[in-house]
Amino acid sequence: MRIKLSKPGFPIVCLLILMLGKQTAVNAGEILRVLAWPGYADPEVVTLFKQRFKVDVELTLVNSDDDLWYKISTGNFDVFAVNTAELQRYIEHNLAIPIDIDQIPNHKNQLPRFQDLTDIPGLMHDDKLYAMPYTYSEMGLIYNRKTVKSIPTSMADMWDLDYQGRVLAFNASNHNFSLVGLLMGVQNPFHMNDAELTQAAKQLVNLRRNVLTFYSTADEAATLFSKYEVALVFGNYGAQQLKALREAGADIGYIIPKEGALAWLDCWAITPEAANMELAENWINFMLENAISRQLTDKHGLANTITSPPESRHNDKIIWLEPLAEPLKRKALWDRIISGDSPETF
Repeated sequence: MRIKLSKPGFPIVCLLILMLGKQTAVNAGEILRVLAWPGYADPEVVTLFKQRFKVDVELTLVNSDDDLWYKISTGNFDVFAVNTAELQRYIEHNLAIPIDIDQIPNHKNQLPRFQDLTDIPGLMHDDKLYAMPYTYSEMGLIYNRKTVKSIPTSMADMWDLDYQGRVLAFNASNHNFSLVGLLMGVQNPFHMNDAELTQAAKQLVNLRRNVLTFYSTADEAATLFSKYEVALVFGNYGAQQLKALREAGADIGYIIPKEGALAWLDCWAITPEAANMELAENWINFMLENAISRQLTDKHGLANTITSPPESRHNDKIIWLEPLAEPLKRKALWDRIISGDSPETF
């Protein structure tokens, strides 16, 4: 069903209500178990899906890639949101199954950069498609215009002792080691040898000593920013985080550091536990509808794969996340860092 807006600013929630026009019946009493990040499946979106397909939806949220891995590895879910760098790990452990692109007709409406799925690193395995792109962002550096005297140019500024106790970093093993790898100038920050990981761990201990805390969600970061005199924030959630902070009244700036910014592409994938493959495919296709994708952008500030972003960063250096060669080593080291180990112990 294609809906034409009668005037600019037509509320997305009205579009969602209008989209209830044509109902698709699935066996009553079924439950679709969804694992997603905050903002990816808002209550009104879930309600619309439930009404259209006449099923229930059990939504569980995650706050880090480590949390996502744990929940998928130990729980029972049908569909989940995962970035391309992490996806291959799930495929290799038989935690994701191939998707039939013919069952996702809304793919044809995605932006040109997402049309050739074989050209996007991490989506394919053995010539089979395992996930559909949904949202993306670079992870730049947010700074407080009121407390930062000069515009920062590098993520290395998070280690600056002038900002001690006024930095918010992200609580995750994967991105933090890749970030330090970029600053160290390693050949590939996603494939670090033991010596490089050890050196990075020492640097992350120093970061731990400089930060106010390591946050997990965009809302948590916004709350901390408003409560304390924060100077710098590692923007793990990119545009979503900027929108939340600005709407809360924060006077902030945003930069892509000179060494480049890590960037993620989140996708929908299906687990082998999916009780109804058609229903899981319906969820993915539903999430790629124009109105649903626009809500992702209008409400949360996240880029979607259907409509072009309001501004482009063609000249900035973006480093797309790649599968990690040593995720378990990073996680083990990160647990020691968070627990308080000193640099000398690495």
